[in-house]
Amino acid sequence: MTVLFSLVFCKALNCCEGDVLLLLDSSGSVANREFSRFLHFATILLCPFSLGRGHVRVGLLQVGTNPNLEFGLDVHNNQESLQKALQSVSQLQGDTNTKAALRVAQGLLTETDENMPKVLLWLTDGVEPGDVGGVMAELKVQGVSVLAVSTVHGNYQVLQRAVTPPLESHLYSVDIDDIDIITEDLREAIIKIIRAERLRVVDLTSHSAVLQWRPVLKVDSGYYEISYNSLGKAGPETKRTLSGNSSWVELTNLQPDTTYTAALHPESNQRLFNTLSVNFTTHVLGPTVVSVSDSGSRQIRVSWGPLQPAEVQRYTVEYGAFPSGEVLTVTLPSQQNSTLLTGLQPGTQYLVTVSALHRNGKERAMSVRACTQEAALPALSDLHLIPVEHQEVQVVWQANQEGLKGYWLSWERQNPHTYTSKPSISSLYLPASSRSTRLKHLAPSSRVCVSPVYSSGRGEGLCCTAERHTDWLS
Repeated sequence: MTVLFSLVFCKALNCCEGDVLLLLDSSGSVANREFSRFLHFATILLCPFSLGRGHVRVGLLQVGTNPNLEFGLDVHNNQESLQKALQSVSQLQGDTNTKAALRVAQGLLTETDENMPKVLLWLTDGVEPGDVGGVMAELKVQGVSVLAVSTVHGNYQVLQRAVTPPLESHLYSVDIDDIDIITEDLREAIIKIIRAERLRVVDLTSHSAVLQWRPVLKVDSGYYEISYNSLGKAGPETKRTLSGNSSWVELTNLQPDTTYTAALHPESNQRLFNTLSVNFTTHVLGPTVVSVSDSGSRQIRVSWGPLQPAEVQRYTVEYGAFPSGEVLTVTLPSQQNSTLLTGLQPGTQYLVTVSALHRNGKERAMSVRACTQEAALPALSDLHLIPVEHQEVQVVWQANQEGLKGYWLSWERQNPHTYTSKPSISSLYLPASSRSTRLKHLAPSSRVCVSPVYSSGRGEGLCCTAERHTDWLS
């Protein structure tokens, strides 16, 4: 049986981060109508959550004779995708082998980030679930919150032992036709478990840090107070007040290579919120900009900044052809902010790393990729045209033989049958062993051009004009 229902639209709830695995009883003891109602209930229940990594991940595992993972936790990143997937779920029928499904659920929920909140939501008719107590106990020890929804004919004692306290918000026994009345309460119970009450560092430099959190206030319901100071160093605590709709803050004018502690206090007269805190260490001061200039076929100039002679003992520049060329090293004093790298290969990509060794022994590095220019291809060194017979010339040339593949010739050709017609351009490719060739039916005052051809392109050629002989017109 495939369940069909229309897509549900609801306001996104960007409050939470965690994993929710639906354990859906899909056995033969569940009536078709019950199965359909369970799926529709799950759709409404999960509708407000933002999905995907960094938000809420949702998976669906069906219970039958053999467990069936309908979709894993990393499959759906938006509500439309999730709801369409729930629409296409077919009931398994068969036996109620809940224990086997729980073993699969245990693997799914314990292989993820151990610090991430995890919820197992069991939707069942409660009929003969089997010996699930042991696996449920293991899940709870492993930090998984077990919640259950059962129809009224379920085995309440088994369910009571299975769920995570408190029972009043984690266990629901309800008639399938009235299941919608528990949606808000169950959703709130899930939110309490997976609400992302974390203060995170999302960007860090030597002098600044950007902190981010999930908003718990609104612009008119309170404000945030952020306070921070360095650990182990004497100094006043810095405090800032932020509006209730804030979700991030940038801390500036920090000291490099320093550990700070920051605390976020949501202030509201409606309810109490937990204080969030985080520790972080700013980056060691070092080259923050590395640039390349004066690129030639055999050289590139590397520059970096800013200069920090008081903190830096020396700079080291390492460079080598990417990805597996020999790495060469240049050591430079702390007062120098550029160097010219020479003896490079033409048309080659290099990886260049500039490292600053600080006087406290710490090191910071930054890398860039740079390309040398292609070497100029050798030009044709000599070209002569020697008149031979009527409208014929012997073309003789010389060229650099290194890497030579052949020659490309072009000239103006006169149609021997209609001298009054306009000359046409003819061309000819000759192998590298050629040094001369004879051209016939040249147009009067024809331009003859010869270019050397190399594997990487065509070198600069030479052109000569064939002398105009009066007998060509006879």
